Amino acid sequence: MVISNRRRSHYRRLFAVGAALVIALAAGTAVAATIQPGQSAPIMGVQSGRCLAVPNSSTSNGTQAQLWDCTGAANQTWTYTSSKQLMVYGNKCLDANAQGTANGTRVIIWDCNGQANQQWNVNSSGTITGVQSGRCLDANGQGMANGTNIILWDCHGQPNQQWNSPTPTPTATTPTTPPPAGAGPCDIYASGGTPCVAAHSTVRALYGSYNGNLYQVRRSSDNTTRDIAVLSAGGTANAATQDSFCTGTTCVITVVYDQSGRGNDLWYQGSSVVPGSTQSRPAIATSESLTIGGNKAYSLYINPGNSYWRDGHLTGVPTGSAPEGMYMVTSGTHVNNGCCFDYGNSETTRSADAAGAMDAINFSTQCWFGGCSGTGPWVQADLEWGLFPGGSQSWNPNQRAFTSKFVTATLKNNGISRFAIKGSNAQSGNLYTLWDGSLPPGYSPMKKQGAIILGSGGDCCKPGGGANLSAGTFYEGAMVAGYPSDATENAVQANVVAAGYR
Repeated sequence: MVISNRRRSHYRRLFAVGAALVIALAAGTAVAATIQPGQSAPIMGVQSGRCLAVPNSSTSNGTQAQLWDCTGAANQTWTYTSSKQLMVYGNKCLDANAQGTANGTRVIIWDCNGQANQQWNVNSSGTITGVQSGRCLDANGQGMANGTNIILWDCHGQPNQQWNSPTPTPTATTPTTPPPAGAGPCDIYASGGTPCVAAHSTVRALYGSYNGNLYQVRRSSDNTTRDIAVLSAGGTANAATQDSFCTGTTCVITVVYDQSGRGNDLWYQGSSVVPGSTQSRPAIATSESLTIGGNKAYSLYINPGNSYWRDGHLTGVPTGSAPEGMYMVTSGTHVNNGCCFDYGNSETTRSADAAGAMDAINFSTQCWFGGCSGTGPWVQADLEWGLFPGGSQSWNPNQRAFTSKFVTATLKNNGISRFAIKGSNAQSGNLYTLWDGSLPPGYSPMKKQGAIILGSGGDCCKPGGGANLSAGTFYEGAMVAGYPSDATENAVQANVVAAGYR
């Protein structure tokens, strides 16, 4: 993500005009309306090629739904709930006005209340029918223009009563097999059908069977290196190896090894493995020690000027609009507002390429657009050209700060219409959902490139690149292919708590 004031002002102007960054959904590219409960997507009229929308992005009860050019914005993104509601904005439902069942009844939005006039059957024929009325969602008078009102009418099979949605949203995968005994976070993700494609930690194994190296240190006295492994399979770091090797000199962390077996090791930007890097140096290896599982370990303690990177697009990291998820354990006590303490999917070009070119967790006190509650730090999504506390640049009432010593942060993105961010104390408690809804306008579909970043924004660290000004702490994290279920993420959080961070 870019930090310069000049670029920040430029992007804010782009967001202000909105349409300049919006990718329209072309008529004829959709499939039959088969939205399943829990999915979020625009709904397009077959006859008009325009989308079911709340005009002017209104949130007022009683606003009548209309047809409008498809933009992918929040006022056109509908979630089909398990109780058959069509929900927009996360709290307003498509509603047959005044419990009406007659032809011509206005279809409006209203606070979701679970009543029958807010329940809809989404049919394989392409029609959407009211549960209470049995009548069809209808573009009034066979209208196709922007502003055509939506009403109820007797079902007659004409195209103004048929609706398409884009390629169905990937649903969250439910765990299909129990994880093995002694499982780590990546075993849990795999059991949910979303395997890790990158797994990094300086403190412990993220697989129950992992018995390899976690990271490498280099000492300044003679520039030799030493790998730091786990004490035993599935265990914690062997900090004694580092202590012995670094006695009487300074050590830095040169690389954090990928435990997934895909070779997505994170080398500091500035090393020979990341050519062309000019603004980054390795983090000091002994800045912070901690206890995990009763054993001593060291964190990756990042200060301004430290960052790590891997071009992982050839080794399984999702690209384009492919769904993915990720988590990291960080700290609420070592943060700043510099750009950008990120972990996740970034540009292979190390340039700020486009909206949606990044998909990374950000944890910082930086709030680009306002609307972040309190003084931070916050869990946000760095999607390039902006840090998003929710689905837009506006206030998200569910946002909250996480100030505990150890913090779990998660992000998942289906690449088409939906993303979710969550956070929690990593020592106790459940994940708290900060956002679970539509992507910001202009970010559908995503354009991920598949590199991995840790400790900076995506346009770091080459001549002319963005700033590398962030501070943050990294203990562990992983990236997965697919859209993890809430149950899987909850199980990962329980595993983190059980690891015993102290």
